[in-house]
Amino acid sequence: MRLTRRLARATLAWTFSAATAIVPVAAAQSLLYRPPNSGGSWVPDAGVLQFNFMHRFVVASSIGSNKVTNFPTLTFALGLGHSLAIGTHYSTNSFVVRSPYRPNEFELFARWRLGAGEGDGGLAVSLTPAYNAAARSLDGEVAVDYGVGRLTLSGAARGIAKPFGVSANARAALAGGATVRVNDYIALSADVAKYLGLDSTAAWSAGLAFVIPGSPHTFSLHASTATSNSVQGASFGFSRVIYGFEFTIPIHFSRFAPWFSRHDRATPLHGPALSAAADVTIGRYRYAADSVVVTAGQAVRWVNRDAVAHTVTFKSPAVRSSQDVAPNGTFVSVFERPGTYHYRCAPHPSMKGVVVVK
Repeated sequence: MRLTRRLARATLAWTFSAATAIVPVAAAQSLLYRPPNSGGSWVPDAGVLQFNFMHRFVVASSIGSNKVTNFPTLTFALGLGHSLAIGTHYSTNSFVVRSPYRPNEFELFARWRLGAGEGDGGLAVSLTPAYNAAARSLDGEVAVDYGVGRLTLSGAARGIAKPFGVSANARAALAGGATVRVNDYIALSADVAKYLGLDSTAAWSAGLAFVIPGSPHTFSLHASTATSNSVQGASFGFSRVIYGFEFTIPIHFSRFAPWFSRHDRATPLHGPALSAAADVTIGRYRYAADSVVVTAGQAVRWVNRDAVAHTVTFKSPAVRSSQDVAPNGTFVSVFERPGTYHYRCAPHPSMKGVVVVK
């Protein structure tokens, strides 16, 4: 029995370490970089299971009263590393297939991204093959995102083998949208999609998204005509405007690593621990110094005074990012080359800072 427990603990520990060893602890998907009906080119980082809960509803007149019809969709996406992910969309009241009516729409998809990451600016392209179990259809999407400043433009070309579950009726659909970030916490977005050569209503959406401060979660309020966000569901519209929200929840597997180890992991130190040219205190879910300036070859030290763990995660691969910096822990990094290096806390993306190296 003891040997079995040891083997189980070792197996689970290896699983978590393999899932998180590819990249540093990852940030969550942010609704500030995509419209409500678009998955965009976003791919979760390795070791992150993203759970998005989208709920839409419409109020219709009924006999002597009003009736609320709900359209919930659950999204799960697991990052596998190398900009690759697998995931599912599950809607309990989809209108994709209505003859015969199959309200439970399940889509299995994979996504591979090439180019810039979410929020990094520049061009990103993704390929998303999918299988829609309700329509019994092989579908796919090629998506493009281009970010410049506070604006992200999105476009997609979709191929559907059996739209609405009808055989021998393959079609294409086009989609486009835009997201404008008012500031680091609020964004406005809109998109539209339409089947080509098919008599169907266009799917559109407009939303207002928020970052929840001090957390990796984002939340959006939106109006739309799409009842689900699968490849097919996001390509045609319902006859009425429906309203709803979406909430994002990232699950970082590395957070559970201590459950399967008897030893506490020490906070890693990179560079000289006592000769830092600048210090940044982490407290109240922010970096006390938003920007520090050092000379090439010097080090910066971060000290975590919060009661929870934070990270120092750089966008540039030229600088090594931290793992979890525990409460009262320290992280030190040396900057060898001049440049401007942006970083943030992976579990709390609203925390951001800059190191300028002269």
